[in-house]
Amino acid sequence: MPSFVDNSRRRLLKKLAMGVALAPFAVSQLHPATAGDAPLVTPDDQTAKAFKYVADATKSAEARPGSRCGNCMLYQGAAGSIQGGCPLFTGKQVKAAGWCNSWTAKS
Repeated sequence: MPSFVDNSRRRLLKKLAMGVALAPFAVSQLHPATAGDAPLVTPDDQTAKAFKYVADATKSAEARPGSRCGNCMLYQGAAGSIQGGCPLFTGKQVKAAGWCNSWTAKS
């Protein structure tokens, strides 16, 4: 077998190994901002209006007692957090004390 084939294969394997090693760093640069960096949903937001979102569940006549974003299965904030992400409000956060008409109890 000619030596240039061996060198080519080695070079390819080195580049492949380097690419695999650096891939997580490249992907992390493409990842959107974390929910912690996202702004809060505002009352005038069209999605908030559609879901009847309120930042304080006690201010909604439709919210059942005890229902709030913090105990909804859609809430993505950490346990005990003040605010966190919600897939209904892409790129924005909701207050844990808030509520919307898509509230579903965590199982």
